[in-house]
Amino acid sequence: MMHDSAGTAAPSFFTEIQNPHFNPRTVAEIKLEGKILIMSDFHMGYGRRDDLAPNREILTSILENYYFKNGWTLILNGDIEELAKYSYKKIRTEWADMYRIFDLFAAEGRLYKTLGNHDDDLIFEKNYPYKLYEAIRIDTGFIPAFIYHGHQASRVYTDYNNLIRLSLRYFFRPFGIRNISSARSPYRRFHVEKFAYKYSMEHDCISIIGHTHRALFESLGRFDFIKYEIMNRCRDYPGASEPEQEHIAGEVSHLRQELGKLKRSERRDVLRQSLYGDEMPVPCLFNSGCAIGKKGINAIELDSENISLVYWFIEGHGMKFISRGWYDVEKIENTPFCRSVLNQDRLDYVNALIKLLG
Repeated sequence: MMHDSAGTAAPSFFTEIQNPHFNPRTVAEIKLEGKILIMSDFHMGYGRRDDLAPNREILTSILENYYFKNGWTLILNGDIEELAKYSYKKIRTEWADMYRIFDLFAAEGRLYKTLGNHDDDLIFEKNYPYKLYEAIRIDTGFIPAFIYHGHQASRVYTDYNNLIRLSLRYFFRPFGIRNISSARSPYRRFHVEKFAYKYSMEHDCISIIGHTHRALFESLGRFDFIKYEIMNRCRDYPGASEPEQEHIAGEVSHLRQELGKLKRSERRDVLRQSLYGDEMPVPCLFNSGCAIGKKGINAIELDSENISLVYWFIEGHGMKFISRGWYDVEKIENTPFCRSVLNQDRLDYVNALIKLLG
């Protein structure tokens, strides 16, 4: 059973940059027993311009029929409600089916919820049914894992969140402009990730964030991960049989194509920057991505042995690299929904790397 101590003092990372309007900060303390799902950035809204609406069916289905029925604990890591653009009352009406599922988890003590910069006004909702936390500390049995949204690392949101909220609600929403966030700016993404990475290094822990909408595994985004994958494939090539060499050559070719696409989508000077400077990357930073992706949903899964980055998508509509056979795909029975594990490592191995490289 998991333990909750809502009054636990927040670590210095949060107290140093906190907004005085959100005192007192609280951290939930839980122990990793069973399986934990970490998701963020639903941005549940209202009406035709609701960012989450296209993924309504897949998200509600996997939460209820896969995760709840299989005994998972759900951690919602910030920006679940889009209060910067809509009222809680309207969101509650529009997403009654989602709140019904949240209630299922909550009734069994399997729901935890942190605040993000788009839903921090929930602390003023007197009838809000779920406990809210600034962060969650998980005792994994190997190394502490801190779950927090990530906007705490951005002065833009801690200093100017009210101004941003007004802009979203009264100017950008009528024109159908999507959320302003660190997800839209490579520079802001880099700043948030670098700050969280530094925090993990200094405190010998894992950080699992959201906010930037960009999935990270072991401190690597997809661009860096692909570069390492290319090197690993090339390392295997000399000792492989001729058929295996042909297969490796095909994989390297596809990976280089994917790398080229990512280069074109990011500014070059941002790509030259590194979260870890000239050192080897320490696998202490993870990001669960978001639930409003155009081609699927990312999440982080934890169990007693492993940490995994997973990808959910509708059959035939997922990212192209999934269909090339590099990843196993689990088809959920009687649905068009599929799950793939993009990355997975043992927690004891991650702990060893952090101790040896940190």
